[in-house]
Amino acid sequence: MLTAVLSALGLLTLYFAIIFIRDYMVALKEGRLEKPSFLATGAVGFATNFFDTLGIGSFAPTTALLKQFKLTDDRTLPGTLNVSATIPVVVEAFIFITVIKVDSITLVALLGAAAIGAVLGAGVVAKLDVKKIQLAMGVALMVVAVIMILQQLKIFPAGGDAIGLSGIKLIVAVIANFILGALMTLGIGLYAPCMALVYALGLSPAVAFPIMMGSCAFLMPAASIKFVKEGAYDRKASMAITVFGVLGVFIAAYLVKTLPLNILRWVVIVVIIYTSAMMFKSFKKPAELKA
Repeated sequence: MLTAVLSALGLLTLYFAIIFIRDYMVALKEGRLEKPSFLATGAVGFATNFFDTLGIGSFAPTTALLKQFKLTDDRTLPGTLNVSATIPVVVEAFIFITVIKVDSITLVALLGAAAIGAVLGAGVVAKLDVKKIQLAMGVALMVVAVIMILQQLKIFPAGGDAIGLSGIKLIVAVIANFILGALMTLGIGLYAPCMALVYALGLSPAVAFPIMMGSCAFLMPAASIKFVKEGAYDRKASMAITVFGVLGVFIAAYLVKTLPLNILRWVVIVVIIYTSAMMFKSFKKPAELKA
């Protein structure tokens, strides 16, 4: 089953890569590549994808750095974020799915739920009050973080070390990941909520990595292909972030694979607290007025 999942992901990514590289080479030959430095944007890609592999997420820090150093145009930023992150995230998924043991049924069910949620749930989620979702997610993540801290301090019973789910827990996980996949269409990241979900259901914290990376890996190529075909992205920045980002992924993945579970739990706690704080920060910002 895992072979079929990885084969499908590999074929989808290969199709994206062919379209991406062909578009880049045509622009290079015609002298249409953007001006910002390949090395400067590559450095951004290395740093943000390094931390993405640890579960921090790459979109927010990449946006901040690209804007801070004026390395790309705001108009092409959404496309650049998606195109540049696609291959690094797929590499993350391949690494963690192959090296971290996860029950095949649990993995496939949760990956499928996230993908279907992103496709079918987008229309429903788009009508929801984003502010209320941000507040609810911020509170929920903070509660999970507090519980995890108490467990680490031996005040509460510790979380589980299971590698798979069954029965009602699997059903709950599938429904939750479907919702998380749908919420991605509002720009709410899947990583930290997925970590919290996995931990709350008694799975090992390491299991969150193949699940969350795989969920995003199946969603991104299709969206990125559209940006490339429409030319709505920064070619040079996307290529630089991709190349150096993959290097950052390999280095960070080695750290995650070799970290003892106790330390990994603290890493997960930090990620969840950070994401919760970002949710509260977004909640406090005034809502953007639609034209």
